[in-house]
Amino acid sequence: MAKEKPPHWSDILKRRLANSKKDERSEEEKKAEETELFSKYYSQWKGGGHRDSSYKNIPRFYYRLPAEDEVLLQKLREESRAVFLQRKSRELLDNEELQNLWFLLDKHQVPPMTGEEAMISYEAYLKVGEKAGPKCKQFFTARVYGKLLHNDPYGRISIMQFFNYVMRKVWLHQTRIGLSLYDVAGQGYLRESDLENYILELIPTLPQLDGLEKSFYSFYVCTAVRKFFFFLDPLRTGKIKIQDILACSFLDDLLELRDEELSKESQESNWFSAPSALRVYGQYLNLDKDHNGMLSKEELSRYGTATLTSVFLDRVYQECLTYDGEMDYKTYLDFVLALENRKEPAALQYIFKLLDMENQGYLNVFSLNYFFRAIQEQMKLHGQEPVSFQDVKDEIFDMVKPKDPYKITLQDLVNSCQGDTVTSILIDLNGFWTYENREVLVANDNDGISSVDLDDT
Repeated sequence: MAKEKPPHWSDILKRRLANSKKDERSEEEKKAEETELFSKYYSQWKGGGHRDSSYKNIPRFYYRLPAEDEVLLQKLREESRAVFLQRKSRELLDNEELQNLWFLLDKHQVPPMTGEEAMISYEAYLKVGEKAGPKCKQFFTARVYGKLLHNDPYGRISIMQFFNYVMRKVWLHQTRIGLSLYDVAGQGYLRESDLENYILELIPTLPQLDGLEKSFYSFYVCTAVRKFFFFLDPLRTGKIKIQDILACSFLDDLLELRDEELSKESQESNWFSAPSALRVYGQYLNLDKDHNGMLSKEELSRYGTATLTSVFLDRVYQECLTYDGEMDYKTYLDFVLALENRKEPAALQYIFKLLDMENQGYLNVFSLNYFFRAIQEQMKLHGQEPVSFQDVKDEIFDMVKPKDPYKITLQDLVNSCQGDTVTSILIDLNGFWTYENREVLVANDNDGISSVDLDDT
């Protein structure tokens, strides 16, 4: 016999009120009882009777880290992490297994070839997956095949593209495990000291750094680590997610130094190469005229073409970390990374903070005028006719096209893709001159003239 459905709580409440005799209680008492009954029946209706034990069904998601004085727990945690990472490392394909996979793929290629590329069909792909062993199982899925499937008329994929995909995945996992070994906290991020240790121990494995003197290692490590933290830690928390390190191209650039035959051009454009690190450190030493290991504002004013405005340099020394009014090498590296990568959002954020004197979150006409006045003064010193601020202001707003016609935010600068030009106009006479004479420079480039000296104009 079907179980009778219990009456609705509202019906019970109405019946109770209807059958009750004349109530002598006050309105407050009636209201209190009504609320109590409502809460009781509503809880029953929602199945709240078991609520007290429902927390037991929630899986544990927080594990307290051992305190500094809990030495045994810390050691246990370190050992268990090491064992875990070793197990994960053993799950990866080694060189012999990768070579075996390549032979199997080559053996099961399906003609005809596409140009010079060997191809494989889905059926053959599945057969290779069965023979390749359990470690390869994760790579032989319909999802992976679909990712690599392009416009082949026979529905095949390139063997080389698939093998490169497997190699890349294995490399990423190996690198993640390698970085995780330096994650002292075990929380998935590296502190500055952790990354310094990683790069220091990596140096002997990079043939392109063989020529570095050991006395220069600490400066090289500082130079390399600074790029990671400048771009990947915009909030300056002092730590970077391992996931972010793997996702960016910096690690590729660093490990490119394993190539013994790396071209001179590639070395010069690679921040992590020995020539690049020596260039940056050499510039720092050349600027340090009093040889105290720090840079004063006057010494920094000779940076690059020595055309940065004094107003901008004042802001650098107001906002950046200094020691008794002088800049150390680490702070100098941030400065160099910002000025050499002005198209990048992290660099624009650095410069924008200096331009935003009142920390309002935007630049207005007053801000632009304040910085451009210093450009006008430098133009007079070079015997040039100062340009009207009104014209420059209109050009800047036309370039940026901000959401608010009277304010330029950092996001406006990034979105406009003109942030490097705008900042150069405001902080660097050479940058302004290059912008102002861009049409002449293009014509000269076309005639084979690569550059014009500012003092010759």
